[in-house]
Amino acid sequence: MKQVFLSLGSNIGDRVAHIRQALELLSRAGIEVRRVSSCYQTEPVDFLPQRWFVNCVVEVGTDLMPRRLLKTLQSVERALGRRPGIPKGPRPIDIDILLYENVVVRSALLTIPHERLSERRFVLIPLRELAGDLRHPVTQRTVVELLHDTPDASQVVRLRQE
Repeated sequence: MKQVFLSLGSNIGDRVAHIRQALELLSRAGIEVRRVSSCYQTEPVDFLPQRWFVNCVVEVGTDLMPRRLLKTLQSVERALGRRPGIPKGPRPIDIDILLYENVVVRSALLTIPHERLSERRFVLIPLRELAGDLRHPVTQRTVVELLHDTPDASQVVRLRQE
């Protein structure tokens, strides 16, 4: 099984429940959920006039190749009510592939590692919780180094665990 890191976020309805439901649907789709970071409340970055997000990072194991994994993630998003709308706007769930082993993919449909990974505290902070020493396959910098140097100054607040 390949080691993959996913980012999950929600800013509509019961945000934590949407993330939990997404994790359950991932498991049902044959994606092994190995570890889940804490949840963080995070301010919107690209499209500001919207509710704050709840985000986490998940380490999963999968035998799906990157494009097939993307299609599976998109089907989970649709099952939880994600519909086309404002780009970067409000959504019940958003699931992004951050890292897929040391694979690099550059296509019109998919970019791995995620093209804005090093610019997003809401991804780097929970990723550091799970794998701070993990190296970016292109830059070879660790997650800790990327977080230290990110230009993103957005607020990220850890939620208390229930």
